[in-house]
Amino acid sequence: MTGPILITGASGQLGAALVKGAQRDGLAYRAVQRPAFDFDSPASIAQICAETTPGLIINAAAWTAVDAAETNQAAAWRANRDGPAALAAYAAENHIALIHVSTDYVFDGSKGAPYLETDAVAPLGVYGASKEAGERAVLDAGAQAIVLRTAWVFSAGRANFARTMIEAGRKRPQLRVVADQRGTPTAASDLAEAILRITAQIQRTGWQQAYGGIFHATNQGDTTWHGFATEIFAQAATLGETAPEIVPITTQDWPTPVRRPADSRLDGQKLKATFGISLADWRDATRRVMAEMLIPAVGAR
Repeated sequence: MTGPILITGASGQLGAALVKGAQRDGLAYRAVQRPAFDFDSPASIAQICAETTPGLIINAAAWTAVDAAETNQAAAWRANRDGPAALAAYAAENHIALIHVSTDYVFDGSKGAPYLETDAVAPLGVYGASKEAGERAVLDAGAQAIVLRTAWVFSAGRANFARTMIEAGRKRPQLRVVADQRGTPTAASDLAEAILRITAQIQRTGWQQAYGGIFHATNQGDTTWHGFATEIFAQAATLGETAPEIVPITTQDWPTPVRRPADSRLDGQKLKATFGISLADWRDATRRVMAEMLIPAVGAR
């Protein structure tokens, strides 16, 4: 592989974690974000690719606001389908690998067991539909393409469920959290580490046919949003935070513009079999993220 790694979406949770990991590993990379790189501006995609001449592309840029996608459909489709399609076309033309990040929301959550990569998709809203279309666009472009589906991404920085819970818990003695949606919280740092390990393997071996296609990449285990919140505050309590009461509620008690999958667990055995990668348990990931989020704040008090 010649040329730097191009990391898109560098301002997001995963993008920031990828940059941190690339710096730690001494990798040659270029990290880009809006407005210089913007899926709403096809010219910016071409310009960045031409300037960078990357040896591999990691696409962590996306429209991720699930509910807002319903009222901003054109923008969601540009970000989640058209932009990735343009990157895949560039990758195919230049014979380089593209690692594209997708979501568990391509499924409707009705299977009742962890989803395999071969299971039929059935998105419930514009966000999921646009991400599924992006997967197809990337795979149909003829590029050396890997699609990584992940779920419930969280980190010490940026806006995410864990930070929202901590901030809400500091303001209110009781929080109501949905307890009938099941999935796997996934630390952005762990997902970034998996992606960089895949990148290193491609660098070592060259592209192999077995590398192409869809893979599921989440931390191990599963829980509900209520269970995740409970674990967040259990870890936070060891770091000096006062935990509020976490009240379990149903999805019907917390209506949203878009219905969420009731059970979006993803099976990660293909990732392990192909790349030897198995992410840590979500509880361990939560412990590490909460320490990163809260220890500086506790020390400052």
